[in-house]
Amino acid sequence: MKFKKGILLFILPAFVIYSGFMLIPLILSMRVSFYEYAGIGEMVFVGLDNFKKLLFDPLYSERFFNAVGNTFEFFGYTMLFQNVTALLLALALTRGLKLTALFRTIIFIPVTLSILMIGFVWRLILNPNIGVLNQFLEKVGLDSLAHAWLGSEALVLPVITIVNAWHYTGLMVMLFVAGIQSIPEERFEAARIDGANSWNIFRHIIIPPLIPIIGIVTIMTYMGVFNQFDLVYAMVGTTGGPNYGADVLGTFFYRTAFGGSGGQMPQMGLGAAIATMTFLFIATAVALLFYLNHIRAKGEAK
Repeated sequence: MKFKKGILLFILPAFVIYSGFMLIPLILSMRVSFYEYAGIGEMVFVGLDNFKKLLFDPLYSERFFNAVGNTFEFFGYTMLFQNVTALLLALALTRGLKLTALFRTIIFIPVTLSILMIGFVWRLILNPNIGVLNQFLEKVGLDSLAHAWLGSEALVLPVITIVNAWHYTGLMVMLFVAGIQSIPEERFEAARIDGANSWNIFRHIIIPPLIPIIGIVTIMTYMGVFNQFDLVYAMVGTTGGPNYGADVLGTFFYRTAFGGSGGQMPQMGLGAAIATMTFLFIATAVALLFYLNHIRAKGEAK
């Protein structure tokens, strides 16, 4: 009994801090979603009207479902550009190559940089007139590949996703490296003695122990994407680029809650409804991933 009280005593400070900065604001935000509120003045209770506007009113639903689609597309691109690349780099870094420590440092450096600074610098790099990327393509005779990278509705979201992947790949590499290094060397030796090729070793020796880490990486990526705002804001502003091509839930929330260009008035209640919907997307997916991981663990236990 004393032992349990000791555990609770250690957990209490973290719970108080978490409640003060996360749990209570979340509950208050959900409460505001049931009101019509401009940030100042009286709060008028409207029930589920804000959610009905998001889902059924063409004035809001078009932008909302566009933002939801872009956010899921952002997640898909990130899984491809960031996490697949991170796994391949982790495999390379655990093969005992020379200068491995140096390569690990170089790969991890972008993680330490400010996301806003990264956004502004890459915005300059991708500038169609003075950006070094287009100038480089012209120098090597690939003029046809030069584009207004952030001015194209079709390209703006993948380009921002690649920049985001460049920023966070190093973190995912470290997680995968830790997972691969935890695999006993005897398994690799036994597989080689049995004549297993590189693909079979990867499939049967490396991937199974990495499944829990892949689940963690997927959850981290999903939560990060659904909370994405700062990089999109730094690179293309709150509208998410041309014709809302990179408008994600974070930028849609900001524009709705705090007002945007063109004299759009703040709508805190509607913004809180967007935040609540974002929380539901995150909570549902995370709960599903944890459930699948629980089912997998029970299957392995049997």
